[in-house]
Amino acid sequence: VHQNKLDFFCKLGYGKQDICKVLENLGQEALEDDVLKELIRMGSKPQALESEAQPSPLKLVARGSCSTSPVSKLLGEDESDSSSHLRPIVIDGSNVAMSHGNKEVFSCWGIRLAVEWFRERGHTYIKVFVPLWRKEPSRQDSPIADQHILEELEKQSILVYTPSRKVKGKRVVCYDDRYIVKVAYEKDGVIVSNDHYRDLQNENPEWKWFIEQRLLMYSFVSNRFMPPDDPLGRHGPTLSNFLSKKPVLPEPTWQPCPYGKKCTYGNKCKFYHPERQHQAQLSVADELRAKIKVPVSQGKEEEMCNCSA
Repeated sequence: VHQNKLDFFCKLGYGKQDICKVLENLGQEALEDDVLKELIRMGSKPQALESEAQPSPLKLVARGSCSTSPVSKLLGEDESDSSSHLRPIVIDGSNVAMSHGNKEVFSCWGIRLAVEWFRERGHTYIKVFVPLWRKEPSRQDSPIADQHILEELEKQSILVYTPSRKVKGKRVVCYDDRYIVKVAYEKDGVIVSNDHYRDLQNENPEWKWFIEQRLLMYSFVSNRFMPPDDPLGRHGPTLSNFLSKKPVLPEPTWQPCPYGKKCTYGNKCKFYHPERQHQAQLSVADELRAKIKVPVSQGKEEEMCNCSA
């Protein structure tokens, strides 16, 4: 029991000496709440809070010196990890290639266009999943164009082949969609595909929410990869916020009131009034009540004075 309590309060960040003192004073059968109260009464603090309470020593640096300060180091980390705020990208290679080839040809060029689009945005984690049998030579029933692009992307550690094999002349293919959704879910990234993965949505409720919120659809317009500016609809986030871990909220824009100073809506007016910026916005009824109360109160004071006289 003593060891369990010691481990418990050590995990909270308290020192072993303080915990042992309290347990000796209160006894081994003391409740955890009583031990915690005694630790607080003694003024003992968790190590994390103590380290935060101690200010970091400041160093004086001469003007014009090139010594690195803590602030510059932090800025350097942000600059070096500029892509850390961007979400990982997982591309459904088969879907993208067939879309670029008008559902007739497996066009590897479409995969390259999608990868280059995300590279230009600064995404560092980009993975493309393609079945292994796409390495085979092109056939009439499944034509493949620009197959050398797959080899280039594989050398760059961008392309990942999902397993497949032949058993008694028949091809056994693993379900590549499950790989795509699973990796994107674990990495908290974005799925690039025009497929809705309805079977996987029914399979796992967590995947259902993830697919609904993190699926990025696209179009090819004259060999140009074009995702929508509003991936989740008209009232959803912008494309930059959708692909970012730290979305930037737009600044509120206020439309000036068309009536200006002649507006009689008071604080119920939904438009912007620059002249009311530093005034308490009252409704018309409240303003009238405020004006009426002043003379009435003055009259009552005069009556009281006359009675007292």
